[in-house]
Amino acid sequence: QVQLVESGGGLVQAGGSLRLSCLASGTIFGINQKGWYRQAPGKERELVAMISSTGDTNYADSVKGRFTVSGDPNAKNRVFLQMNSLKPEDTAVYYCHAEVLTGVDVFDSRYEDVWGQGTQVTVPS
Repeated sequence: QVQLVESGGGLVQAGGSLRLSCLASGTIFGINQKGWYRQAPGKERELVAMISSTGDTNYADSVKGRFTVSGDPNAKNRVFLQMNSLKPEDTAVYYCHAEVLTGVDVFDSRYEDVWGQGTQVTVPS
């Protein structure tokens, strides 16, 4: 079973920065893409940023130029989200997500969508 564990959330004043980290553990033969979603109260979960296994990135328009998603060259099962110039509208629970190749062994494996438990980011207005 694959698990994603996030860290780094908290309360920060507008204009400040936070760095989220997510580490995947379990039986993992590969990760197709990994990144972050968020869900604000009363709203649907939305994509924030993703990075593929080839390094291609995709960002929500609302965070372009402020947030950066990156992998860890020393730990392929880790993903970061650097958040700068935070705004009150960035307040949400942030969820790590990954498409993970997992299974009994590499010859009996499949891709699964895996989610973290979420970490709260609060930017007071």
